[in-house]
Amino acid sequence: MPSPGKVAAPQAVSEQLANGPQDPGMFEDIQKIRRIAGDSAGPRVKDKVVIVTGCNSVLGIGRASAHQFAHNGAKAVFLCDFSDQYLPTHKRELESLYPNVDVHIRQFDAANEDAVKGVVQEALDKYGRLDVFFANAGIANAQVFWEEEADTFMNMMRTNVLSVFLAAKHASIAMRKTSASKPFPSGSIIGTASVAGLRSNAGATDYSASKAAVVSLMQTCAYQLVGSGIRCNAICPGVIETGMTAGMYSAARARGTEKKIGQLNPLRRGAAADEVARVALFLGSDEASYVNGQAWAVCGGLSAGHPYVLGKLS
Repeated sequence: MPSPGKVAAPQAVSEQLANGPQDPGMFEDIQKIRRIAGDSAGPRVKDKVVIVTGCNSVLGIGRASAHQFAHNGAKAVFLCDFSDQYLPTHKRELESLYPNVDVHIRQFDAANEDAVKGVVQEALDKYGRLDVFFANAGIANAQVFWEEEADTFMNMMRTNVLSVFLAAKHASIAMRKTSASKPFPSGSIIGTASVAGLRSNAGATDYSASKAAVVSLMQTCAYQLVGSGIRCNAICPGVIETGMTAGMYSAARARGTEKKIGQLNPLRRGAAADEVARVALFLGSDEASYVNGQAWAVCGGLSAGHPYVLGKLS
């Protein structure tokens, strides 16, 4: 028996910790999406029309989610981002893998109402329906609050919160449209929040405030859409290797300390973007038909308790 205040060392090590990140290979000049879980192919979003913002990053949750939606039978996927550096490459990759899925790329500011309204209307004009809007666009900041200017604070709110509000506003209107192929209103609106929006000390002040706002926004919208069949949920990632955290991962690899990333969560590792994308896929599918108004933490257990150093509880 371990002595009081001590935690027994685990008797086994997970596959991810034992083997480390595996090289997924390349598509053209960008790395393929790294996956931890096995295949999830199936008609989980069969014939659905999906819009995803924040899709440009090679390592991002948006790109990984677009792949999951396409892989699981979506009729059309709109890949949207403020930057279009990699959007054409993502389109070619998706079309090479899923030739039956219509892939559209659109460059716009996700916090611009006319642009958001326009892509939603385009989906309606082309397909007569909109089923999933994953409002994933966002930025981060590492400044302490007393050094930050009001303008940069409000820019964080604009990018991270206003973009989700506009997605919810215009997607909910479109999702209430009915047709022969969609006789009843329905849909799934998903906003990317963060563990930083659930717990303090997980992000900078403006970033944390913006992500807490996303959680509240999705919960409030869920109630205002009462009876419509349109669900609103927030995803709250923990430490994920994305374009936003690439600098941290690169610095850790250069120091040889990559294995220390994620040590405060029970899985003792950071996540791949595809692990968050699987949750977005579920929330966008009819399998999540009774999941509404939730802040779904995808954090390896970080938000389940108070961080501590193993073996030093006292």
